Formats: sequence, structure tokens, C-alpha cells
Amino acid sequence: MRFRKAFFPTLKEAPAEAEVVSHRLMIRAAMIRRLAAGIYILLPLGVRVQRKVERICREEMDRAGAQEVFLPTLNPAELWQKTGRWEVYGKELIRLQDRHGREFCLGPTHEEVITNLISREVRSYRDLPQNLYQIQTKFRDEIRPRFGVMRGREFTMKDGYSFDCDESGSERSYGLMVEAYKRIFARCGLVYGVVAADSGAIGGSFSHEFMVMADTGEEAISICEKCGYSANTEKTPVVISLPDNGGGKMEKVHTPGAHTVEEVASFLQFPSAQVTKTLLYMADEKPVALMLPGHRELNEIKAKNALGVIDLYLADAATVERLTGAAVGFAGPVGLKEEVHILADGSLEGRGGLVLGANETDHHYTGAEEGRDFKANAFADLAQAQEGDACPDCGHGMNFRRGIEVGHVFKLGTKYSEALDATYLDEDGKAQTIVMGCYGIGIGRTVAAAIEQNHDDDGIIWPVPIAPYHADVIIANMKDAECGEVADKFHADLCRLGVEAVLDDRDERAGVKFKDADLIGFPYQIIIAPRSLKEGNIELKFRNTGEREYLPIDTAAETIRAYISKELEEAASA
Repeated sequence: MRFRKAFFPTLKEAPAEAEVVSHRLMIRAAMIRRLAAGIYILLPLGVRVQRKVERICREEMDRAGAQEVFLPTLNPAELWQKTGRWEVYGKELIRLQDRHGREFCLGPTHEEVITNLISREVRSYRDLPQNLYQIQTKFRDEIRPRFGVMRGREFTMKDGYSFDCDESGSERSYGLMVEAYKRIFARCGLVYGVVAADSGAIGGSFSHEFMVMADTGEEAISICEKCGYSANTEKTPVVISLPDNGGGKMEKVHTPGAHTVEEVASFLQFPSAQVTKTLLYMADEKPVALMLPGHRELNEIKAKNALGVIDLYLADAATVERLTGAAVGFAGPVGLKEEVHILADGSLEGRGGLVLGANETDHHYTGAEEGRDFKANAFADLAQAQEGDACPDCGHGMNFRRGIEVGHVFKLGTKYSEALDATYLDEDGKAQTIVMGCYGIGIGRTVAAAIEQNHDDDGIIWPVPIAPYHADVIIANMKDAECGEVADKFHADLCRLGVEAVLDDRDERAGVKFKDADLIGFPYQIIIAPRSLKEGNIELKFRNTGEREYLPIDTAAETIRAYISKELEEAASA
């Protein structure tokens, strides 16, 4: 490929809306261009990187015994309605009608479609197990698309599905996919971790996320350095130990202007852990009161799962005032105006000496006791994990790290196969329900995560297996005929040897070419300059270290090919 003819429109500056490193560099390095919010055009360099990630996925899926299919983007509503996800996915699901008024959605994931296929084709235990995957465009109408391809409304995903006769078979399939995913991310040159995760709208009994560690990651991960436990903080169990403050009676006190936990604790001279938060939410359009100690934050994912609801959002000020008869900031479980379901953190069960909002402006209760002065309808772990919380496995204090989710594997069980009648006849001729697993990789997110982990102030530092091109041959002086001739031949020699190389033959200053080479992140930069040619050498720069080496022209192409082959082999065997 000649740079002069290539469509590589690099930029000196990134648009203001580009918030994270990968977003900025993918725009500047001519990988993507924005079409609309959360929708991006992949330019040639972006396509090359994405295809390499896809190829690695295909190779490892095939190696693990999975087979590739391609499922329709347009999904009939009736399948989603059978599983109940037509409602569960809410506004993220892009719905539409055809000319006959029949409802469809653009697939954000394909559990319904693949299970429907299996239900029609599998008849006997002899037809199982099956493991099918695809690489396809997905659509999710994100409420706030951001971070470029990291959270878009249209994106490319590798999703796979296993189908087994029983739980033990499903466990084996799950294990095979976990190992395949480890190889995929290792081959992509990523430093990653496998953490326990919430299953969200996909469902299932449990799941694990593959997280690429990066300071700019969206996700917080709890890690125990002692026993190795790790989980997304959305999933991390929290056990809160509160002091016993029981024994007193409940009394209403005047707390003028004290709305927040901190203000109430300061006014009453109580620790914030003794001041109980009562947060009023709407759960599937019904009001609920969520209670937890004042020194902790609510984990909405845990609350949503505990309530078993689809939509959960904070009640507005008018609703709060209707339910409590007071201004916002004084809600409590005693004397709510309507019947409201009360879900409390487990640490509050039977606890006394609590400070509660009195459902009266500028007033709180002290000395309240759960079970005597108010009664929660249910208890659950509702708190967001904090750094230093006890590890649920060994009790040691946990640390936090940031991560980018690039893969997610789910143990689905029979959630979809039951809903869509995916059964088989066992050896005794009895109908049994197929047990499923689900396995996804965000292709674009993997590309972005690789950049987040591999960059410097000058641009991207690609791991060789997913670099758009392995080498960039730079003509340092376009006015020097010998430089041009040598570069031309050297570029041809590299290509003949199987090295993916670009020839930068633009009529630009050498400094411009060097900056673009660093920005795009070519792993090997071959500089053809008059000074080194006089000594019979070419100059080789290693992008990842910045080190330089002078190689004899006659053997340089073979040497560079050997360097690249070694890196590819090491990645493949990682």
C-alpha cells in the first residue's frame, strides 16, 4: 500500500467531544469518523484492525469446536415477547414495523433467534452438544452513547451460544469458551482479568466479564490481593457491620434545614452510619422505598435485581412530596401516605437506634427500630462496594481497579430454551429441555481497549497481531532519487515476504511522516535516508520502545520479517 494513494486522513487535533484516549486517537489516526451520536464510519485503517480481531476470534472459536452462522439483524417481535424481553430491554431496543404493521426489532443480541433455530432443528440427544457463533452488527439505543466505539448505538459483536443435554455438559461448554476467550485476548496483546459479573438483561444463573485493565475504564472492579477474588463492583457482595444502638424509644426531633445525611449527622451529633437513607424510587411505575445506612451508596443494579423489576429510577420531587407530605430530604418509612414496598439493606434488619426522616419537613426520628417502629417488606444487599470492604471469600480488605469490559460469558440454563420450547428426546425417548450458555465479545470495544492500554503522547502503540500494518517504509527525502528507488524495492521485498507494509511516498517533510507513523502506531518504522544509505544501511525504529537499529540493506527485510514472526508466534502461544 502506498501512502500517497491511501485513504488515511490523519488529524492534528481531535474533536472536543472525544473524551477518552481511544476515542481521540481513533479519530486522529484515521480509523473512524462520526456519522451521528453513537454511530461511526470505519475507515480503512479501522477496518484492518477490526478484521484482525475478528480473525483471531474465528480461529479460536473454530479451534474450540464452535461453528459460524449468520443471523438476521431484523428480529420478529413475537420471539422477544415469548421470552419477556420485549419489555425488559426497554428503550434500548430499537423497534420498528414493516409495511404490514408487523413488529420487529434490530437485534441487540440474538438469544431468541438462535434458540428458535435450535428448537426447529434439534430432535435427539444425538444432535447435541452444539456451539454456534457469529460476528455481526448489533443495535442498542443507548441513552447516552459515549467514548466513541466503546459505547455506541451500532457496533460489531462476536456472540456465541452453546446447547447441551444437561448442566454438566453446559459446564464443559462454558469452560471451553472461557479458555478460548483467554486465548483471544492474549493474542490481541491485552492485559485482562476475568471477574464475576451481573447478568443484566441477558439473564442466567451467573456470568463472568473479561476486563481489560485501564485507568480510563468505565467499570470498577473489586480485587482481593490475598485470595484472588475479583468481581465487578455491581456484583460484589457487601456485608455492613453496624454498632448496636438499640434500647431507646423513637422520638421526633426538629432538624431545620438538614436535608442530607451529612447535615443530619452533624446537627444531631450522630455518626452518619446511624442516619438511615430512605430513597424513594419508581419500580415499574410503582413507588418503592429503598433503605440503607447513610454512610453507604445505593447499588441500583442490586436493587433492581432484588425487586425483580425492569425499570428503576428515582422518584421526582412531586412524587416524593405526595408520598411523604414533606419536602425532598425528609423521607422515612414511618407514616408514608400510600402503601409503599419497603426494601432495606440486610444490615438494618432488627436494628435499633436509627435516625429516619419523619415525612415532615425539617423533622427526623431518632431511636427508631426496624421491626418495632417500622417493618421492611424484604431485605437484600443494596450497597455499592467500596475500596477496603471485606472480601466475600476470605474477609481481607479489597482494592479497586478500573477496567473496560470486552467480553462477557453467561451460564443461561434453560431461561430461553423453556420459553421457546427448545427440547430434545433423551435415550429413553423423554422430552428434556436444552441447557444453554451465551458468550459475547465486543469487537470494537476490544480495539478501543487495546489503544487504552497501548499508547503514549505521540499516538497508538499497536500489538503486532492487531496492527493495521506491521511496517511503515518512510522515504525521508523525496528529492533524493536513490532514497525513492531503495524504498520502492524494500517495500516490495517486505510484501513478498508476507510483511504487511505501507510505503510513505508522500511529498511531505520527514517530520510529518514520522509524526503520522507514531500516531497510527505502525510497530516497525523503516527510515530510508541518504545518510544511512551511504553506509549501506536502513534505519529501523521500534514503536513500542522507541529504540533504533541500523540494518544492512541486503538482509534487513528478512530480519524484520523474523522480528514480526517471532511476535506473532509468541502471541499465538500465549
